[in-house]
Amino acid sequence: MPEKILHPQAADEYWFQEGCYILETANHPDDPELSIVRVRVEPGTRTRWHKLEQTSERYLIIEGEGRIDAGALVQKTVTPGDIVYIPAGTAQRIANTGQQDLVFYAICLPRFTPRCYRDLEEDHRD
Repeated sequence: MPEKILHPQAADEYWFQEGCYILETANHPDDPELSIVRVRVEPGTRTRWHKLEQTSERYLIIEGEGRIDAGALVQKTVTPGDIVYIPAGTAQRIANTGQQDLVFYAICLPRFTPRCYRDLEEDHRD
């Protein structure tokens, strides 16, 4: 991929079935090694249990406060500046426990595509 500057537009944010809003900041077939999306989870809500097959993730928390469940990380608090590593195939979800939006970047290696996403909600009961 040649040198370039990407300019994500806030108006391009969309609702994702996982239970959060997504802004694709860098996710293109010309750069298959990596994708970066901004994720926004509203107060009092959480994402669905899910996993990414053959794709690892790093969450970089930039706003708000939440609670992550991912593999051995159970009910762990996350705040701005925290980075959460989630290996490929790990069941995961994140909840917004604060009063403002929980916002983080999900950095996926290799890039996220819909075929790697698996909803696990039926397998996990609270």
